[in-house]
Amino acid sequence: MTDANTLKSQYSAQVEADLERNAKEQERITAEVAALQEQLRTLDHDRTLLVGMREALSVPGAAPVAEETPAAALPKARKPKDESAAPKQRAKKAAAGKKAAPAKKAPAAAQPRQAGTPTLRELVLTLLTASTEPRSAAEVTTTLGESHPERKAGGTVVRNTLESLVARGQAERTKQNKSVFYTALPAAAKDSGKDTSKDTVEEAATAGA
Repeated sequence: MTDANTLKSQYSAQVEADLERNAKEQERITAEVAALQEQLRTLDHDRTLLVGMREALSVPGAAPVAEETPAAALPKARKPKDESAAPKQRAKKAAAGKKAAPAKKAPAAAQPRQAGTPTLRELVLTLLTASTEPRSAAEVTTTLGESHPERKAGGTVVRNTLESLVARGQAERTKQNKSVFYTALPAAAKDSGKDTSKDTVEEAATAGA
């Protein structure tokens, strides 16, 4: 009976250890998926802006002018109307110029440079690095909303981003009672700099496409 109890205890301990490893692996994968979703949203946003710029530069107003030019041949039947044809052609050219004018506004669409702004992971890591004590996901979410109101990140997204930092070895997760707190590791600033350079190269390649 003693051997059976010992074997049962060993199996129970092994199962508990496997469950804990499984839970940690799920947390790591969930955090990575959240980070990838954030990158995908950024790329999709950049693509929308680039498509808008391409459409603005294509000068769609030039096509109707080519279709209307055959009408200029009608005055051949009556020579007296040749004089009136010239003002009409000038009016059409002026109208075409007005339609083509929006192409000059393309520089105002320089918004794709938003791709160079810090990612959510970089902002969260910066907040952790600047803090002198561990921060919970709720505290980070509140601080992020106050300092960067344009980044509308919910609590779940911020928590997943924090877990991503933990998985990358840039932050540490600690538990106090039932609360979870996060702290930036000493090497986080150096790693963050490397990631920022990589993100900048990727964003430049996307804009060049």
